[in-house]
Amino acid sequence: MGYRVVVAGATGNVGREMLNILAEREFPLDDIAVLASSRSTGDEVEYGETGRKLKIRNIEHFDPTGWDMALFAIGSDATKIYAPKFAAAGCTVIDNSSLYRMDPDVPLIVPEVNPEAIDGYKAKNIIANPNCSTAQMVVALKPLHDAATIKRVVVSTYQSVSGAGKVGMDELFEQSRNIFVGDPAEPVKFTKQIAFNVIPHIDVFLDDGSTKEEWKMVVETKKILDPKVKVTATCVRVPVFVGHSEAINIEFENELSAEDAQNILREAPGIMLVDKREDGGYVTPVECVGEYATFISRVREDSTVEHGLALWCVSDNLRKGAALNAVQIAELLGRRHLKKAD
Repeated sequence: MGYRVVVAGATGNVGREMLNILAEREFPLDDIAVLASSRSTGDEVEYGETGRKLKIRNIEHFDPTGWDMALFAIGSDATKIYAPKFAAAGCTVIDNSSLYRMDPDVPLIVPEVNPEAIDGYKAKNIIANPNCSTAQMVVALKPLHDAATIKRVVVSTYQSVSGAGKVGMDELFEQSRNIFVGDPAEPVKFTKQIAFNVIPHIDVFLDDGSTKEEWKMVVETKKILDPKVKVTATCVRVPVFVGHSEAINIEFENELSAEDAQNILREAPGIMLVDKREDGGYVTPVECVGEYATFISRVREDSTVEHGLALWCVSDNLRKGAALNAVQIAELLGRRHLKKAD
């Protein structure tokens, strides 16, 4: 016996990746429905590499009654309309948008970090998936926090254009091509040229000078990991198609050597430690694409604070930062609560 699962937003980057991962992980399905807006109704999407094709249905006309869970990748505006309808019909929503992340009645889950928090999902029958940059960072922080208690985190992100969707990827491709042939490379999606450039601006600016993306990393880390941890972030868009990178500086309450940290990270769930102090002895975004793990490299002690470490963290933002984490939440929901699969 398996689950009846909905994937909403199945034509987008994250929705397609959700289908790939459900297939790869052989998620126990009795039935699956793929939804999108009316303009995609009748189109087909592939269910991973199984050879099975699924026909898109119109989310406006879909009845969620009798379905177990729905993985949403449709953005905040559409989620605001449809998530309450699905939840009220008894279909648990696992939402990839930012809409419900800071709702106190909605658990914000990274299964390797705070699986027990999912027990509160029944308040609204909705579970939130965190921001892509937050997800990979807290996977790295959790085992270190358990070992030595984190006081403060300073993080600079290097976020790929896929975080801005297909239009972001298209803009990087078009601008790069135009520059090579001498054509204009005017920005459309981004505020400045992204090809051969970096942009220290993701999402809207807030009154204190930070951006909403930076604010998300701060408040989501506190909700998922520990409200006492202080976080400051600088989020930067870089000309990489897929894969987010982060340079993370951590200050602890207790002493933790780089060697001890490496040993802890090597055994931690969801992490792959690749840390050789030699040419190429680290992971870059190109190498993490299509992988499940959060990769950690460049672990070293920071002599500027009493108990400090610095490290490099890389992950496929369409996977652990979005689709994989959503599927892992679905698996966790099944194991802890729904318990329909054998």
